[in-house]
Amino acid sequence: MIREDRFLISRKSFAIDLSTIEGEQQAVGDRYAYSGHANAVWFRRKDGTTRACLGTLGLWSHYLTEPLDLSDPLNVLRANLDGRYGGDCHGRWDGERYWGAQKPFEQALHLTLLEPMLANYPVIPDGYDGWWTFQTA
Repeated sequence: MIREDRFLISRKSFAIDLSTIEGEQQAVGDRYAYSGHANAVWFRRKDGTTRACLGTLGLWSHYLTEPLDLSDPLNVLRANLDGRYGGDCHGRWDGERYWGAQKPFEQALHLTLLEPMLANYPVIPDGYDGWWTFQTA
């Protein structure tokens, strides 16, 4: 992944909770495969409406040339990871409508993050590191 200094919605960037990065790796011939995930937040725009999203981001690669230091979250993120599927959205807020969890307590938890996130667009929420993208320059 690539960490960028400024946010551009077109780059499909994510802010990641570094403390939630988990994964496993294994040797595959002369290469290494990594499969993991992390909690993340992101912004997306549809039909002119900006949405704040939270969920899980899949982190994986089948073709790493050397093993990752799994004790260093930044080392994991800087690897040549594949993110073609983007984030798995668990909750989304567009300023008017919420989509996501059905349990009222979970909805309330999501909205305590998503409402201020959208109101302060594109500021990275506390506890997250960003902006990270899978897209090359």
